[in-house]
Amino acid sequence: MDRILQAFKECGKKAALIPFLTAGDPTFDASLQMFQSVLSSGADLVEIGVPYSDPLADGPVIQAASLRSLKGEFKLPRAFELTAELRKHTDKGLVLFSYINPVLQYTPQRFFSDAKASGADGIIVPDLPFEESEAIRTMADDYGIALIPLITPTSGDDRIEAIASHARGFVYCVAALGVTGERAKLSNRVEELVQKARLYTDAPIAVGFGVSGPDQAKAIASYSDGVIVGSAFIRRVEQALGASGEVQVEALTEAVGRFAAELAQAMVY
Repeated sequence: MDRILQAFKECGKKAALIPFLTAGDPTFDASLQMFQSVLSSGADLVEIGVPYSDPLADGPVIQAASLRSLKGEFKLPRAFELTAELRKHTDKGLVLFSYINPVLQYTPQRFFSDAKASGADGIIVPDLPFEESEAIRTMADDYGIALIPLITPTSGDDRIEAIASHARGFVYCVAALGVTGERAKLSNRVEELVQKARLYTDAPIAVGFGVSGPDQAKAIASYSDGVIVGSAFIRRVEQALGASGEVQVEALTEAVGRFAAELAQAMVY
C-alpha cells in the first residue's frame, strides 16, 4: 500500500496517471511489454485487468480485450506471474482489477497470498458492494493489499461518507454512469463528488470511467489526485492489432507508450 501513496505523492504532475490494460491481451508477453511501456512513459500506477468472461462493468472495448486474453488460454495465476515480472523492474504501484467471482473461486486467502507474493499493492473489485466488502477488506488488510473502493455520481452523501472513510490505497471516483468506454463528456457531478469524498478521507482520489484523451485528463487533474484511463488504451491496442489481429509487439508497445506520454504531458504543472 505504501507504493500506492508514494506514487501519488511523487508523480511530478498535477495528478497521477493510472492506465488500465488487460493481462494477457493479446498475449502474455505482449501485455507484459505494454505494461512496461506505459510505466516507462509517464504512468505512476497501473491497473492490471484480470480477464473475465462476464465483465459487467466493462464496455465492448474492454470486453473484447478480455475475450482475446481468454482465447489465448490466460488463467488467473498468470496475472500474478505478470505482476511479479513487472515488480522486478519497477517500484511503481501495481493494482489488480478483478471481478469478485474469480476471487471467490480461487478463494480469497489464496488470492491475497499470491497477490502479496507477486508484489501487488492493491485490488479493485467493481462488483463488490460496500455492504458486503468487510470480510474481503479484512483479508486484504491482513496481506497488506489495499481494497480500493468506488463511488459513483449516484452515491448519496451517507454512502460517500461510509465508503470513503473505509478507503484503502485511494478512492476510485466513477466519472460516468454505465459501463466503461470513452466519453465525449463526463458527468457534471464528478468534481463535486471528489470534493465530498475529501471530507471523509485523507486517501488520494482518482477519477476514471470514460476518460478519452489528454484534454479530459488535464481537466480532471485540476481537481483530483489521479486520472484512470482504460478503454482509450485498449482501443489503441485494437488499432495496432489491425483487422488481421497479427501481434506485432513493437507496434503495440509504441502505441500505448506514446499515448501514455501524451496524457502525462497534459497533466504536468
